Amino acid sequence: MVADPFSLRAEQPARDAGEALVRPEVRAVFVVDGVGRLVGVVTRNTLVREVVAAGRDPETTPLGEIAERPNATIDSGLSLVDGFAFLEERDYERVPVVDDGRLVGVLARAVVQRRLAEDDPPADGE
Repeated sequence: MVADPFSLRAEQPARDAGEALVRPEVRAVFVVDGVGRLVGVVTRNTLVREVVAAGRDPETTPLGEIAERPNATIDSGLSLVDGFAFLEERDYERVPVVDDGRLVGVLARAVVQRRLAEDDPPADGE
């Protein structure tokens, strides 16, 4: 799990998400409320649909108004193996990890695959 993922507060303007999403390594911005509870996710598509195409001002449109509910979240107490199974079953690349609704991390399939491979004992003859 990637702990403390990049997030923005619900009251911040859409422009802030746009600035973050310009970076190629940022695919989505997690939006949280004042106590860190996950409000939703904003992607490039969200910005185009909810701000640009809708004619809204990115300087005054709060992220909380345009953030989309995530497809799913997982609880921080879920084991790594169960978390990986969850990602595989649903064909998700990543999923927010929450603890009592508060965003505490992101579980990414590629990271889990590497971690599980490191934990596997070598096959006989290797």
